Amino acid sequence: MLQGPVQIAYAVSDTRAAARRWLAEGVGPFFLLDHIEVRNSWVRGKPAPFDHSSAYAQWGPVMLELICQHDGGVNPLVGTSGVHHVAHFVDDFAAAAARLTSSGVVECLYAETATGMPFAMHDARAEQGHLIEIYERTSRLAAFYEMVHDASSGWTGNDPLREL
Repeated sequence: MLQGPVQIAYAVSDTRAAARRWLAEGVGPFFLLDHIEVRNSWVRGKPAPFDHSSAYAQWGPVMLELICQHDGGVNPLVGTSGVHHVAHFVDDFAAAAARLTSSGVVECLYAETATGMPFAMHDARAEQGHLIEIYERTSRLAAFYEMVHDASSGWTGNDPLREL
């Protein structure tokens, strides 16, 4: 049901500081989004905001995301270090979500982007040590992945942190 991973995400406390550390290792450029707008968000089965920022770059064959949650309350979804999630494109979002849930990998976040695209994170920490994020490949999402990839090809270090 899950296609190969398209993104690896690390939890960080500051996206810009973390991006600078990765830049020092030659990964970049990074595309920064602060307080990403989501709607209809549910955390651990209850309506809740998911206020987060991310920095994106290409890392070999996959996208790298550095993710920071701004207000997780007493039980945040995103910590401050380590692998947070691995993302996969799926052909059928509802079917993939149902299959993950029925196999014991429960949904811990459901949300929709500002444009209405659903995405979810399922808790695979017991078996894999991280969450699994799923979303369908749309033309808009594919264009974003392609833009990040293309920016890394032949990148010479100019304009390393780019606001979106």
